[in-house]
Amino acid sequence: MPKATIPITRSELRLLPDPRRVLTKPFLPGGEPFPDGRSRIERILGRVLALSEQSVVAELEATYARFSVRHVDLLGVWERHFSAVSRYLEPSAPLSTERRRLIGAYFSQEYAVEAASLSNPSLVRAPHQDGVPADSLRFVMSLRAIGEGHLSSIELRSGVIDGEGKIALDRPSPFARTATHRPPTYDKDTFRTKLLELDAYTETAQRVLEPLPDRFSAERLDRALLEIEQTSASDQGAAQVIRTIHWLASSNYESTFHGDSQISERVIFPAGPTESQGMEDARFVRFTYDDGSVTYFATYTAYDGYRILPQLIETRDFVSFRVSTLNGSAALNKGIALFPRKIGGSFLALARLDNENNHLIRSENVRFWYERVTLQEPEAAWEVVQLGNAGSPIETEAGWLVITHGVGPMRRYCLGALLLDLNDPARVIGRLREPLLSPSDDERDGYVPNVVYSCGGIAHGELLVLPYGFSDVGARVATLPLPALLSALVADGTA
Repeated sequence: MPKATIPITRSELRLLPDPRRVLTKPFLPGGEPFPDGRSRIERILGRVLALSEQSVVAELEATYARFSVRHVDLLGVWERHFSAVSRYLEPSAPLSTERRRLIGAYFSQEYAVEAASLSNPSLVRAPHQDGVPADSLRFVMSLRAIGEGHLSSIELRSGVIDGEGKIALDRPSPFARTATHRPPTYDKDTFRTKLLELDAYTETAQRVLEPLPDRFSAERLDRALLEIEQTSASDQGAAQVIRTIHWLASSNYESTFHGDSQISERVIFPAGPTESQGMEDARFVRFTYDDGSVTYFATYTAYDGYRILPQLIETRDFVSFRVSTLNGSAALNKGIALFPRKIGGSFLALARLDNENNHLIRSENVRFWYERVTLQEPEAAWEVVQLGNAGSPIETEAGWLVITHGVGPMRRYCLGALLLDLNDPARVIGRLREPLLSPSDDERDGYVPNVVYSCGGIAHGELLVLPYGFSDVGARVATLPLPALLSALVADGTA
């Protein structure tokens, strides 16, 4: 069926990067010690301590006036950043509040979280629909924000889709905030399984884990590691395993935003070592368990500068988030997207394990994936380079609707569609032979040219609401009639 039979409406809404959206980060300069044996941090502290109290007060007031309009609780930020360097100070006379805060300011910096790009969105139904008309839907949108150094983080927005498919985005806050982080309670069996996968479950790892209870805290783990370190100081193999255990533990964490923060202020910023160079392309899905309870999951790509790893986010309220590693031989590469409910008692997900094809993976545990089957291979000219999903499957009466992406000549990305059987998603009912959405003339220029890419849409009535990023510049939203798309998929089917 020709693509023209599926009318697509591009919303006038355009989300573009705003370099004025800045958050605060610690500024902790490193480098080799100077000839006097002091680090840069110690030398900076020495110079601040040498300032007169009058100079301290004047500089603090000027700095606060210059930056407080751009941040929430800036004085609290400076107090926390002072605490991060206080160990370098001699335990002598107490410092004034003003000097502590000024030290914190010297070890702080602004980071423009979306200075380079704001792209690759996903949409999910919001947890609360209070005050929304019956024919409308409140949503949460996630976006990939790219700032200095090509560092990606996850931003959030909210809005409403009305009965006619018109999209109204809530005005974003001028402020951006990060969360406070804490280690979770670890499960020993899960921890052991991941170490086995990493080829790190050695005798040293057994000595660390075996004395621990089935569920243990970070403090208990640190004490166990310290005991092993003290008895294996000269064992390089043991030291490597201990580093791996530290790495794994810190890659799993919990984050909570301040309760009075607006959703658009919340920036899920890299916190673990696996994501130190970015959190890319989060695919959020509203997951409903058999008992009716709801959890929001998001799979994303963590990048540490050397390798990419799939990670999982869980939240119920978009205030508190749990981040954990995805594990198993089928949890590989980019672009894992969970189905919104269990099928046949199992979790299912789409994946691009081999960098080319669409696969279906299955598990009894949302964090461990081993079973896989190939769903779709590149066939059409516009998808010859590679295929992948563009978000979690959407349940319809006709089957599971999967928006896909394909890469063609000149590395041009387009969006397509696939239809899977409701009860047996390994069976493909139909696929579009032509792109569903391609870069328009005003979308093809950008940081990464000739790309349209989505991380997940939703069905609203008889409309498919499909947010997408264009050329790593910004994001837009398209709507199209769901019955026409499903009819085209069945007509072009492979079954």
